[in-house]
Amino acid sequence: MVNFKLINKILGQLLFIEAMLMLSCLIMSFCYKEDDLFGFLIAFILTILTATTLRYHGHNAKDSLSRRDAYMVVSLTWVVFSLMGALPFLISGYITNFTDAYFEAISGFTTTGATIVNDVERLPHALLFWRTLSQWVGGLGIVFFTIALLPSLTGGPTRIFAAEMTGPIRTKLHPKLSTTAKWIWTIYIFLTLACAGSYLLCGMTPFDAVNYAMTTTATGGFATHNSVTSTFVTPAMEYVCVLFCFLAGVNFSLLYFSCSKWRPSALFHNAEFRLYFWMVVGCTLAVAAILFIQCDYNAEHALRAGLFQVVSFLTSTGLFNEDTSSWPHATWIILGVCMFVGACSGSTSGGIKAIRVVILMKNIRNEFSQMIHPNAVLPLKVNGQHVSANKRSTLLAFLTAYMIICIIAGGILLAAGIDAQNASTILLSCMANVGLSLDQNIGPHMTWTILPVGVKWLCAALMLVGRLEIFTVLILFSRSYWKKN
Repeated sequence: MVNFKLINKILGQLLFIEAMLMLSCLIMSFCYKEDDLFGFLIAFILTILTATTLRYHGHNAKDSLSRRDAYMVVSLTWVVFSLMGALPFLISGYITNFTDAYFEAISGFTTTGATIVNDVERLPHALLFWRTLSQWVGGLGIVFFTIALLPSLTGGPTRIFAAEMTGPIRTKLHPKLSTTAKWIWTIYIFLTLACAGSYLLCGMTPFDAVNYAMTTTATGGFATHNSVTSTFVTPAMEYVCVLFCFLAGVNFSLLYFSCSKWRPSALFHNAEFRLYFWMVVGCTLAVAAILFIQCDYNAEHALRAGLFQVVSFLTSTGLFNEDTSSWPHATWIILGVCMFVGACSGSTSGGIKAIRVVILMKNIRNEFSQMIHPNAVLPLKVNGQHVSANKRSTLLAFLTAYMIICIIAGGILLAAGIDAQNASTILLSCMANVGLSLDQNIGPHMTWTILPVGVKWLCAALMLVGRLEIFTVLILFSRSYWKKN
């Protein structure tokens, strides 16, 4: 059965780290002398008390983590982190009800970037930074972040890694998972610092540069201004955003290998990266052509606007430099496909991941060959690795579960009085962790505040399911999970 003592012990250790993150915001609030100081102080104290209680309850638990425990740890970590992360918003009074506060917190940690705050510019600096920090920590995974800091956290880090990381094929850079985590986080931190430095060189203020660098590399999308166009005031800033969003959408293990060996060309030997790259090129040219022909954009403007939005949607960042709701509907289809597919596995992006599309297309090709040569044995390989029949059936199960969840959730949204167009884009935004929808009712100029309370909780659940790629969460509701044997 589930070892709740060990789970409480792990959650307690994790919450101590969240408390330290709150402490950094508490210090920032003190330095800026703003009125969210009390909110962060109380939230910090409550988080410390909760962490201490959980840690005490599990202090004598043995560090023997089963696969069953790993799924519970990962799912509960994201829920509990979001629960405590909602406290600064709620206690400071800038968000007045628990539903909205929790929605904002889980949107941050899952890097969805959907916000219920109508006027983000009224938020104090520390709260703005807390939103961004939650996305940055959630970018590569909360537990994965902790494994890098506390290698002896659980006694079963590999199982946690398997439960939290994205994609059907997982790569370890080093036999010790803690070393792998440190190397990947080194790349992540380097990208963030390089992005912040680039924004500074383009003329951004230091506070905005740090926040937008964190949300860019986390592919999150939380902004510090009501209109991102008031921040990305030059084309140079937009191109910097595109570059680092694109890099954050690359598999971090692949990025580490290519950078450590000084062989960027090695990226193109990877089938997933090639699909990702050519999707960016093809979709950008298609959107730019539509804008150039139908919307009277000049060539450079059309190319820049198309590139920015394609990369933003493909990597699930959700930032925008144009009002996409005014674009022709043909561009919506292209961007919708980008939202659904997503970037590479092992990155900070959402969506179903490009590797699954690669496997699916190769599987379809094999089916055609099998029809012509019924007795042939046709192995399926991706990047030289054999994809077993078990992984192929898992892919089909994933896509089936994805479709079923979308149908059920879409029906609930329609029953709640949301029109079909908005229901489909809200659904896709949450499941793909994009946070930015295409229609003008939920899009660049309006927030998610107008949604009913029940729909907000549904969206929060979809964000979590999408971030943990469905099965890690759904398995907790299966009968087999709770059986003794």
